[in-house]
Amino acid sequence: MMTVMGFMVLLACSRNTTKTQALLPQTAQAPVVKTDTTVKRTVLKPYKDVITGKAISQNGLIKVHKIEERYFFEIQDSLIDRDLLVVNRISRAAAGVRPLDGFFGYAGDEIGENVIRFTKGPNNKLFINRISYLDVSHDSSENGLLRSVINSNLQPIVASFEIKAISPNDKGTVIDVTDYINGDNDVFFFNPQVKKSCGLGGLQPDKSYTVKITSFPLNTEVRTIKTYTLGDQLLTYELNSSLVLLPGEPMTPRYFDERVGFFSRGYRNYDAQQGVRADYMITRWRLEPREEDLAKYQRGELVEPKKPIVFYIDPATPKKWVPYLIEGVNAWQRSFEKAGFKNAVYAREAPADDTCWSIDDARHNVIVYKASAIQNASGPQISDPRSGEILESHVNWYHNVQQILRDWYFVQASPNDPNGRKMIFDDSLMGQLIKMVCTHEVGHTLGLQHNFAASWSVPVDSLRSKSYVHVNGHTPSIMDYARFNYVAQPEDSIGVKDLVPRIGVYDDWAIEWGYRWLPGFRTIDDEKAYMNKWIIAQLAKDKRCFFENNSAPDPRNQAEDLGDDAVKAGSYGIRNLQRVVANLEAWTKTPNSDYTDLVKMYREVINQYNRYLNHVMFNIGHMYITQQTVEQGGPFFSYPSRQRIRSAVQFFNEQLFETPSWLNNKALIAKGSGGGIIQTLWIQERFLHGLVEPAMWNWLVFNETNQPKDKSYNYDELLSDLESGIWKELEKHESIDMYRRNVQKVYVAKLIQGVRFGKVGDMGMNDCVTIMQDHINRLYNKICAALPVYKDRESRLHLEDLRDRLKASIDVQKKELPEMPRMVSSRALNGFGDQEQGSLFNSTSLPVQGQKNKGCWEGVEVQTDMFR
Repeated sequence: MMTVMGFMVLLACSRNTTKTQALLPQTAQAPVVKTDTTVKRTVLKPYKDVITGKAISQNGLIKVHKIEERYFFEIQDSLIDRDLLVVNRISRAAAGVRPLDGFFGYAGDEIGENVIRFTKGPNNKLFINRISYLDVSHDSSENGLLRSVINSNLQPIVASFEIKAISPNDKGTVIDVTDYINGDNDVFFFNPQVKKSCGLGGLQPDKSYTVKITSFPLNTEVRTIKTYTLGDQLLTYELNSSLVLLPGEPMTPRYFDERVGFFSRGYRNYDAQQGVRADYMITRWRLEPREEDLAKYQRGELVEPKKPIVFYIDPATPKKWVPYLIEGVNAWQRSFEKAGFKNAVYAREAPADDTCWSIDDARHNVIVYKASAIQNASGPQISDPRSGEILESHVNWYHNVQQILRDWYFVQASPNDPNGRKMIFDDSLMGQLIKMVCTHEVGHTLGLQHNFAASWSVPVDSLRSKSYVHVNGHTPSIMDYARFNYVAQPEDSIGVKDLVPRIGVYDDWAIEWGYRWLPGFRTIDDEKAYMNKWIIAQLAKDKRCFFENNSAPDPRNQAEDLGDDAVKAGSYGIRNLQRVVANLEAWTKTPNSDYTDLVKMYREVINQYNRYLNHVMFNIGHMYITQQTVEQGGPFFSYPSRQRIRSAVQFFNEQLFETPSWLNNKALIAKGSGGGIIQTLWIQERFLHGLVEPAMWNWLVFNETNQPKDKSYNYDELLSDLESGIWKELEKHESIDMYRRNVQKVYVAKLIQGVRFGKVGDMGMNDCVTIMQDHINRLYNKICAALPVYKDRESRLHLEDLRDRLKASIDVQKKELPEMPRMVSSRALNGFGDQEQGSLFNSTSLPVQGQKNKGCWEGVEVQTDMFR
């Protein structure tokens, strides 16, 4: 999400501006009280008396002087009233503390962001103003809203400094920043919300100090040691604050569309007719043809951009992985050729013999190696809030991401790749997996969100076609969480390289849409009209260009899934899991080791099995949500077919409620993989609860009431289909094993619970309880009819117990129960209230499109999902 601190005004160009500029909101400084800001030389010391011969000085964006333990900034007049982006990160993290469920508090994590200006004030003062780009008016006419917006948005002064001296050339101002930097403030250090989330208390000044300040042409870096309290503990961090000069001429923005997955930054547009409109600019690099290549570009010839996107590999990276990381970056060159640019993005090793090269220099994008136990990687980006231009990125590659790559590949791909059937992969295989991660993370730094719906557009049968996956890969987007081709079966002979995801059709399209140079639009609406037609035509041409990544429960929008049919894909996946379990002891065997790896990979199998079940579960009761414009004319809401839902219920009957004996491998349990039986019972119980609970009625009622009866699927049918599988032993009077007894007990308990609580609460006002009560009655009659035939003790005792429970429930429901008052708030009626969308950095109510604007952490699902 976009970082916003306070308010700022965006001023549109005048009506005689160029076409290119007309889309760009330009900044307008808010009015200030008229004061005499002339520096009074008579009260200032001479420059040489302040910046003495002891000074160690360095030139850069800000000229920095160090005199013993004090630091002075010499700020040139050309920098006064210019916008500076301040980005604060953890450089070295405090030991042993990882807030936010362990996914924060590492080296490289961002802890704050501000836009500031140095401004001169009265009485020989220099101020820092915090600047926001949230409220916008383009209309500077007499009756326009610009004046009102300006008057309502005075920028706060967040720091004040005494001017110590004037530069010898009269074009610079000297201030002492030592105390400000040695102290604690939210401009250079922790954002207050982040600090609170980390549980940090007060700064310990005697245990904090400035390490160094380094200045480069476009940025100045402040490195400090800060010690804070955390309850009775002391936590010490090394923090880095980057002051980056924003471009003098902001890039022409491209405006966000929900049908193409870019991160975005937003503002409130007060020029909208009859209200305020939220407009969003996508985040992207400034790629433009050189002047001498304009004609070639417009003729469709490939040209090199004025300034390519270059990533450097951290010198601390193990040498054997460097070529794979470079390949992972360079893989994006093909996509940018679709946008008309060649050699637009590439990677190179950091220069070993250049003493001026620094990983902290904002001119350098770096893939940073981190010796961390976290199994993850991330691709953050820093962008200009005025235009969405990406200015810099540091991709975080954590060393232990290799472990989770091995685990996933072993579980998903080892049936098809003998190289994956061991605990230590060859460097060539691990290198390919590292390349995949790098390509994904660099995609985030290019502005791309995840596209979890990409894999949905491919028929499952195509994933078993050797020729199809060789040409197209198994997913149209590297930005999906489509890890490895678990659908492929050994007999399909899919090549090893075709088991691993790569850049696909959607990625090419998204880069072209975001980066194609399109000058000449006069207004935002002109651009949106053009882009709308382009998107509609592209989706009609190739459905693999479909994007969706909203938080709504759309069956197509799922992480870790493959193909257009979760039932078919999950069935193939389970076949491969059965192969893994059958060979697990041999494939995890390591000389002179115990069974730790065996136990770990057995648990990974269970996690993967859970994922397949989750994918199918989403097809029951949920709906498709497709972003549309009126020109498309399609439905925003649509529903899975009746047959798709019934096949999903049948999947649970066959693959879960029919005891998955393959999972309960006695030999593996004897080797220490304990809990297999308990795991099976727990999984069965969890999914059965989700299927039967009254909330499922709430979902299915949309399917039932918004489709023709012969195409819909309702809650009554759901229970009937579940019963046909869960209680099938009653028809043939077969013995009921322990697993089935547990499933049947859970089913009965869920029905009884639903009726009991439903009749005294809100659920009593709809059909759910009525349907549940009917199934209780029917099931009671079935059990009574079957019981006389049962002879084995376990089954008979089990059925007698359930008969008595059902009878007790029926008797209770015959009695009159007092009706409880129905209390429903206005928020409960519509399902969602007016909560602000927030993040660690967002303190406004501006809605933010897409995901967090920082790039992405590679998420973690309930089991082991990573790579955000």
